[in-house]
Amino acid sequence: MQFRLLALAVLLAVAPAPAAWAGQRGSAKEQVEFGIQVAQRGLWKEAIYRWERAAQLDPTYAAAFNNLAVAYEHEGQLAKARAAYEKALALEPNNTLVRQNYDLFKEINDRAAQKDGRQ
Repeated sequence: MQFRLLALAVLLAVAPAPAAWAGQRGSAKEQVEFGIQVAQRGLWKEAIYRWERAAQLDPTYAAAFNNLAVAYEHEGQLAKARAAYEKALALEPNNTLVRQNYDLFKEINDRAAQKDGRQ
């Protein structure tokens, strides 16, 4: 999980803002940064709130959706996690960090589903 928190911070730094949302990106980025801080302290519900807010402020901000996916996954909200990862990838299909997070998520959850006989 420590790697994932680092991944959140790295993704925050590399996500560019499309022109239409550039004005909102600063506010969204502040929400994402605060979400990272509270997640590092184990306050996942607050982190989810902040990242949901960031996604509302700038729905083109892949970092917000990636971080939200990690938090949903941590909280056991797997359907929401999958949807957030897919949104992040739709926004930035070549983002290696998002792709790695999503692939790991699928690997773990697909294996668990097979073990439980859900597939």
